[in-house]
Amino acid sequence: MMALMVHLKAVDHLRGKGDRIAKVSFRGLSFYSRVVENCEEVANFNETFRWPIASRLDGNEMLEIQVYNYSKVFSNRLVGTFSMVLQKVAEEGHLELTDTLIDDNNFLIKTSVTIEIRYQPVDRTAGVWSDGELLDVPDDRDGFFTFESDSLLSGHSHGSGSSPGRTLQGSIPTFRKAGKGVFSAMKLGKIKSSRDDHKRGDEPAVLDMDDLDRKAIRLAGTLEPDTISLASVTAVTTNVSNKRSKPDIKMEPSSGRPVDYQISITIIEARQLIGLNMDPVVCVEVGDDKKYTSMKESTNCPYYNEYFVFDFHVPPDVMFDKIIKLSVIHSKNLLRSGTLVGTFKMDVGTVYSQPEHQFYHKWAILSDPNDITAGCKGYIKCDIAVVGKGDNIKTPHKANETDEDDLEGNLLLPEGIPAERQWARFYVKIYRAEGLPKMNTSLMANVKKAIIGENRDLVDPYVQVQYAGQKGKTSVQKSSYEPIWNEQVVFTELFPPLCKRLKVQIRDSDKVNDVAIGTHFIDLRKISNDGDKGFLPTFGPAWVNMYGSTRQYTLMDEHQDLNDGLGEGVSFRARLLLSIAVEILDISSPEILCSTDVQVEMVSNISESATGKMEEFFVFGSFLEATMIDRKIGDKPISFEITIGNYGNQIDGVNKPSSVRRKKKDAENEEEESELIQNSSEDEAEEDADLVSVSTTPPMKPVITDRNYFHLPYFEKKPCIYIKSWWQDQRRRLYNSNMMDKIADKLEEGLNDVQEVIKTEKAFPERRLRGVLEELSVGCSRFVTLANKDIGQSGRTKLDRERLKSCMREMDSMGQQAKQIRTQVKKNTVRDKLKLAQNFLQKLRFLADEPQHSIPDVFVWMMSNHKRIAYARIPSKDILYSMVDEETGKDCSKVKAVFLKLPGKKGFGPAGWTVQAKLELYLWLGLNKQRKDFLSGLPNGFEEMKSAKAGLSLHTMPPVSLVYNMKQVFQLRAHMYQARSLFAADSSGLSDPFARVFFSTHSQVTEVLGETLCPTWDQLLVFDDVELFGEASELRDDPPIIVVEIYDQDTVGKAEFIGRTFAKPTIKMCEEHYGPPRFPPQLEYYQVYRGNSTAGELLAAFELLQIGQGGRADLPPLEGPTDSEHGPIIAVPLGIRPVLSRYRIEVLFWGLRDLKRINLAQVDRPRVDIECAGKGVQSALIQNYKKNPNFSTLVKWFEVDLPENELLHPPLNIRVVDCRAFGRYILVGSHAVTTLRRFIYSTPDKTSNNWATAAKLMNGYMVLTNGGSQPRSSPSLSSRTPSHPTGDIIVNMDTEPLVRKMDTVVKLDATSDTVVKVDMTEEESDKKKKKKKKKKGEVEEEEETDERMLDWWSKYFASIETLKGKLRAQEAAQAEAEEREDLEIAAEAAEPDDLLLKGSKTKEKSKDKKSSKDKKKGHQAADGTDNEPVKSRVDELVVYNKELESEYGTFEDWLHTFNLYRGKAGDDDEHALDDDRIVGRFKGSLCMYKLPLSEEITREAGFDPNMGMFQSIPHNDPINVLVRVYVVRATDLHPADINGKADPYIVIKLGKSEVKDKENYISKQLNPVFGKSFDIEATFPMESMLTVSVYDWDLVGTDDLIGETKIDLENRFYSKYRATCGISANYSVHGYNVWRDPMKPSQILAKLCKDGKIDGPHYGPGGKVKVANRIFLGATELEDENGLKKQTEEHLALTVLNRWEEIPRVGCKLVREHVETRPLLNPDKPGIEQGRVEMWVDMFPMDMPAPGPAIDISPRKPKRYELRVIIWNTDEVILEDDDYFTGEKSSDIFVRGWLKGQQEDKQDTDVHYHSLTGEGNFNWRFVFPFDYLMAEEKIVISKKESMFSWDETEYKIPPRLTLQVWDADHFSADDFLGAIELDLNRFPRGAKTAKQCSLNMIRNEHELPTISIFKQKRVKGWWPFAARDENDDLELTGKVEAELHLVTAEEAEKSPVGLGRNEPDPLEKPNRPDTSLMWFLTPLKSIRYFIWHNYRWLILKALGLILLLLMLGLFLYSLPGYLVKKMLGA
Repeated sequence: MMALMVHLKAVDHLRGKGDRIAKVSFRGLSFYSRVVENCEEVANFNETFRWPIASRLDGNEMLEIQVYNYSKVFSNRLVGTFSMVLQKVAEEGHLELTDTLIDDNNFLIKTSVTIEIRYQPVDRTAGVWSDGELLDVPDDRDGFFTFESDSLLSGHSHGSGSSPGRTLQGSIPTFRKAGKGVFSAMKLGKIKSSRDDHKRGDEPAVLDMDDLDRKAIRLAGTLEPDTISLASVTAVTTNVSNKRSKPDIKMEPSSGRPVDYQISITIIEARQLIGLNMDPVVCVEVGDDKKYTSMKESTNCPYYNEYFVFDFHVPPDVMFDKIIKLSVIHSKNLLRSGTLVGTFKMDVGTVYSQPEHQFYHKWAILSDPNDITAGCKGYIKCDIAVVGKGDNIKTPHKANETDEDDLEGNLLLPEGIPAERQWARFYVKIYRAEGLPKMNTSLMANVKKAIIGENRDLVDPYVQVQYAGQKGKTSVQKSSYEPIWNEQVVFTELFPPLCKRLKVQIRDSDKVNDVAIGTHFIDLRKISNDGDKGFLPTFGPAWVNMYGSTRQYTLMDEHQDLNDGLGEGVSFRARLLLSIAVEILDISSPEILCSTDVQVEMVSNISESATGKMEEFFVFGSFLEATMIDRKIGDKPISFEITIGNYGNQIDGVNKPSSVRRKKKDAENEEEESELIQNSSEDEAEEDADLVSVSTTPPMKPVITDRNYFHLPYFEKKPCIYIKSWWQDQRRRLYNSNMMDKIADKLEEGLNDVQEVIKTEKAFPERRLRGVLEELSVGCSRFVTLANKDIGQSGRTKLDRERLKSCMREMDSMGQQAKQIRTQVKKNTVRDKLKLAQNFLQKLRFLADEPQHSIPDVFVWMMSNHKRIAYARIPSKDILYSMVDEETGKDCSKVKAVFLKLPGKKGFGPAGWTVQAKLELYLWLGLNKQRKDFLSGLPNGFEEMKSAKAGLSLHTMPPVSLVYNMKQVFQLRAHMYQARSLFAADSSGLSDPFARVFFSTHSQVTEVLGETLCPTWDQLLVFDDVELFGEASELRDDPPIIVVEIYDQDTVGKAEFIGRTFAKPTIKMCEEHYGPPRFPPQLEYYQVYRGNSTAGELLAAFELLQIGQGGRADLPPLEGPTDSEHGPIIAVPLGIRPVLSRYRIEVLFWGLRDLKRINLAQVDRPRVDIECAGKGVQSALIQNYKKNPNFSTLVKWFEVDLPENELLHPPLNIRVVDCRAFGRYILVGSHAVTTLRRFIYSTPDKTSNNWATAAKLMNGYMVLTNGGSQPRSSPSLSSRTPSHPTGDIIVNMDTEPLVRKMDTVVKLDATSDTVVKVDMTEEESDKKKKKKKKKKGEVEEEEETDERMLDWWSKYFASIETLKGKLRAQEAAQAEAEEREDLEIAAEAAEPDDLLLKGSKTKEKSKDKKSSKDKKKGHQAADGTDNEPVKSRVDELVVYNKELESEYGTFEDWLHTFNLYRGKAGDDDEHALDDDRIVGRFKGSLCMYKLPLSEEITREAGFDPNMGMFQSIPHNDPINVLVRVYVVRATDLHPADINGKADPYIVIKLGKSEVKDKENYISKQLNPVFGKSFDIEATFPMESMLTVSVYDWDLVGTDDLIGETKIDLENRFYSKYRATCGISANYSVHGYNVWRDPMKPSQILAKLCKDGKIDGPHYGPGGKVKVANRIFLGATELEDENGLKKQTEEHLALTVLNRWEEIPRVGCKLVREHVETRPLLNPDKPGIEQGRVEMWVDMFPMDMPAPGPAIDISPRKPKRYELRVIIWNTDEVILEDDDYFTGEKSSDIFVRGWLKGQQEDKQDTDVHYHSLTGEGNFNWRFVFPFDYLMAEEKIVISKKESMFSWDETEYKIPPRLTLQVWDADHFSADDFLGAIELDLNRFPRGAKTAKQCSLNMIRNEHELPTISIFKQKRVKGWWPFAARDENDDLELTGKVEAELHLVTAEEAEKSPVGLGRNEPDPLEKPNRPDTSLMWFLTPLKSIRYFIWHNYRWLILKALGLILLLLMLGLFLYSLPGYLVKKMLGA
């Protein structure tokens, strides 16, 4: 092997004293030396570096050595660089020299370096491997290998492995150079090899890369601190050198396990349905479940507003592949299935991937699957939400929705999909399959063989393809292991598709039932790209590998699920050759098929080479260690088997097809590849002597390690396996994947580091993030360079080419963005940028996943007794070899710790957590001809043992075992300090944990600590004489990992597994000194995993010390066991255990709540024990829990020694015990406070005592900052009020609508006497909800709302409008912020002066965008204050779209609630929620501080020493409270009845009292408005948990709970936020806004001031009040109900209360008058919302004056209106009939009308006969009475749903008037001609004349001004009738002149009118022209007209009946005669 060796001896003449490190680089591959510590001017490195090289050393190449001053914390400083050209070395092969360095300014410096270089050129006598890089490729025409040798680095980069996890604590210092990430460390060499001439074109690019890198290095200065990896929680993930890979921490497969999902779909309405006068029903299908809406009659735009819920319990993959299908069916009834109008399909995954997992109020486009040439068939407006467990859905507030009429802007499509989707054909071509398993017993086959002598293959395969809810099947190929189909399955779907995955399954056809052999999913997102340079989905032709259950055939396969694609396959099943293509259809072409049914057609065969050239691959594996073998397996001999595809599989491998057995096998035959080359026949052995594969290790009896595990005694002899296999050579795909994976791994590790730095609050996370981004950008550019060299090898598919292009584009842009973001990372933006970087990570992982497989994955099976026990699956790309380092798999030629698991469902749950076996496994996979390096990564120091049978070619044979003759002896010290937040494994809710530490074949345990979840073992475990094989230096860099398992000791039975973690030890070789910086090691936290979920953290440190010649005496001494009680337990030594200081912990004991029974006995005398770090305190005993659950003594304290470092603080345990008779104690429950940080008391800042730091005034319209500078107050401000005492700030609440928004920032300081007068515009006061009554003199606005008209609901609806405005503003602000960020990124690249232009332009653009968007919604943009519509002033309250608790930090401002747990923690199977384990709650608080405490605090006035830090908290004596619960309404309830509705009513429980409102249930309503208040008297603390539940009323049977919400009233009652009764915005003593609290604002204010010990309130003249040093201004007059004014201070006091947060020191935001929205939950469906309830609670102490009566919030009664519509005339109605005689066109016109939803009340005019011009005269009046809710803009209808309904159901529907024009026919059904629908709230104004009336009035409805009949009252004009023609285009079919007149019920009574033309107030007869009287010329005709028109159906029926009777009579008459004839045979 050619190699370059550099021996770095020393560096002289260094300046100063310090640690030095050197970096040696050659061909872009750098090695770092060790750190030479504390050297003066000479640094003796004395290290040798070796580069194995692939091509001759070129004389022009450079060697570079850089010397740094090494620093652990800061960046390393470059001392100087030495570089030399290797010309002399290339010629002579050896060179020694000493030369000086140059610094970065290219000046010579004194420092010199001494090196020796050797170059060992090709020596032709070095055995088989010596002829250079390639084995036997004399002339490689396609240039394939040139590429690989070109990039040379077959060596391994030490510097580029990820750096160690603990550089800061000084473990091995390897570094990553900033600007030289993983990739730049592996430069493409510039090699001029003889074959390189045709690749010259690449040269500049390569050089370019180099220069860039240098530039990057110069920019980055020297090693930035960014690049130092910090200790991460899982220290194991970091990794030093490159002989070992990282182990995978999470163990259990999560994919196949079923989870709960709920899909809720609301069908709101449909519009523009195609078809005339239809009765539409919507069918909602999810998977196989169907539900239907009700039917709406004769309308094209039905309004449903129906809510459907589907519940599923399936694995995520199955859920997301289910199809949601909405279809509209026309006139469906019991008898007929109806005709399909159109459908819409989408898979659940698409919805789930939406933001918030939902589509809200979007329009789905319907298309007709049977006729793809037709366009859109209509729209359905719906909400779709998919909720998994634990997702919470934020629904926008559902008050009065303004209809989003903008269909096009709100389509039900994910972002980025065009509205116009086209039809496309998806062609899935299935060519052939190979390697199928037996699917039948061989019993029958043997019988057959005996009889017929013919051998059959035992499988009858066919392929089934499933997509978008449709299935297609190929034909069945009988009896074939290698079936050939050559068929294609064609789907027709809309494109881009909304169904993401295509499922391809090979099935075995069987007479009884077909079973799946294997399944493969193809994700369309991965095989297409929707960018502007994107491509349509395309795939293959490529082989896909299918995995599933093990191959031996059993009748009942326990792992059949795996074959259906659920869970991780445990064995190779088959491979299938397929391809996919998509073609967009041109619908206009005539020969196109209209239907979308699946077709299956034949296709032509595909050539052999299409999928790539067949190559021979070689897998080598070596088992270095097999430990932790589960003892359940038994002690039979154990062997391991490795398989790749069917190769190597001895038990159930290849079934040779019968055809092959008959043919003599020739080498060219295609079956060759699936032949298992086991001990093959003679003739093959001659061709290639080493063909014998060895795929299993020899069986060996296991040896006991400890109670749970065995190990295999491999010691120095390590068994090996190797397999030959043949596959198409598609390595390129895997190489590209590997490169991206490596970038992603590096990025992920870096991001974890950054998060860790943020979490542990270490310094400079931004630096680390910059380093990570720098590395990412370098990696990306490196990828582009390498991937670009792709070659035109055979078998490249279109997808390969397109994917390469798009990956390169993506990577390139990602690199650019990373660079850009790097420049913007500042201290305050770290978190945002971290999010962006995490998006990069997701994108990288997505790109790296290669959809087209090549080489199948490798399986490792543990076999015992010829049974397969446990397996590991290793992706082949991870172990694939390449000569380019980046392309090599991450585990190729590395030792990896592999954990074997149980197959399939056995691996779920607890069985999956125990390790079946842990292997130290070395694997290598590559082309056979590149095989020579396959041992290079093994730990050195072994001899190869060859197989004896090999004969001649011994030297080329791979070894069957390795014998290590070098071994090192170590002592491992495991410092097990403590664990925290462990999993509760016992029924007491605690565990008895102990830890077991495994290292190599040794294991030891700590002691068992009883009853704790936070054990502090403080124990040192010493493992003596641990033998490790290999070279010492390698072991130093690469120790094996340590496994720590934590168990729960049980008195009976086996210990129960709690969790596991991995660690890497810090290593000291015998020649190293034991001392800083690396020793003693620091304690670190390791995350403990149990399956995929975390189960706690372990605090420990591990060191591995080499035992040299001197034996153990040389090791650092151990202190002996000091603790005689505990026996021989050695404590963790002093240097490692944390430094302690003295803390005092004060505990506030308040009370216990909701304690459940224990063993059926009630808790009677509980006590609380607090323990922390071995010390603790007990509460007083509660004598009688039932009478008073509060503690008598409130505060106690204890002192304890805790670590200085807050992160190492042990948890604090709270336990509640019940004291029983005879001194027995029973544990009730416990709680562990894991972090005490939030309870640490910090002394208040002296300066902030008299000034609130940065008080926020006026919602940010004015910001007061605590600036130390003198105020820069503008003269206008300060000159206004010259006479104010110092330090007062004036705040005025007047609203003067003349002043615009003032953006004044005033800096104030405590001594200034500034006065701030804040003027607010009307609109702002609107926002602030400080609405004032109008002053009398002001101009009345249009329609001033009448005071008397207003009620509580006006307030509520106004507030909801405000809430929606706020949400909109937030969205807009967010969008703007994003836009700004884009601008910034763009600006980084631009020049500064461009920037201004750009900025302003984009702003304008965004404004345009915004306003146009808002205009569509029908109101002006919200940001301009000038165009805000003036709202009438209604006082508002605050509507929270969440619980009040989340707004106010669960009201734990001083009283905290700790849940007490008991019982075993559930695993994530069923009950992940610990709610079932909660047995009660402890209320109290903690406060901890370092001693001694400063004097000042204790000296303050009124300091009560008994209360410690808990001063001024109220007493906890029982208190009586009146609780008043207001329930406004509920939304989105989960349906409880079969009809998909519910009949909800409210139940309220508080303590023992329960209020059931059963008789007032609301029928069939999922969004009921309750509008009720309930009063309950309660005594705190006994009754403090309020439960509001919604039940479903049932006529028979018990009522079901829909959902409930619980509110802790006690915390609210005592909170300083004053949540007893919300403070309203204004004070009034009458009307809808009456003050609810028995205390007036002034009394509340006085009490607050007294409690907070602040000065005030002082009321002054002129409407001023002074509190502390603030002056507030406000109104002083109050109007009583008689309109009299009187003086009052209440407004002033209220002003202060509403702004209480501005008061220094004690201020906080008081709870306003509000409505909160609380989710309803059902214990049966944990974690999934069942609806929401809007409500609020007021509480009044009974010892205060009683409050007034409750506010009336009963639902508004709808107002009765009458709509009178006069149809005057029609014009231009299209003519339908032809005259019998003259043939002229005419129509018999009449008009029909109804108010939407009331089709049964439809009214018709009389008929205007024989209109020749389309003109009709009617003068006909319709009268529609209706009930209307003004606020919600809905008509209310009450009617019985069906004749079986028990009661009437209330419906709310929008007020829409429908007018239709019809042509009356005498004999046939009337013809529908056209219609118009007017939304009475916003419809276009009618045209003045018929001429001006056009279709545009309907088409451009959004742009035209609209009017509301409720405001206008009377409207007259012309409106167009429209219908759709054959092409679905709107056409004008007539015009109608109508007059609409709206009157209230009272007015209607006063002036009644008649229907039609009747009295009262009759209309005159229409003046119809003569033509229409033609009928009357003959009396016959007139009879026909009158009688026929009105009674035609009756007459027809009568005629029919008569005919029938006649027939019957005749029959009976002639029957006897006929019979006689027949009988006599006449």
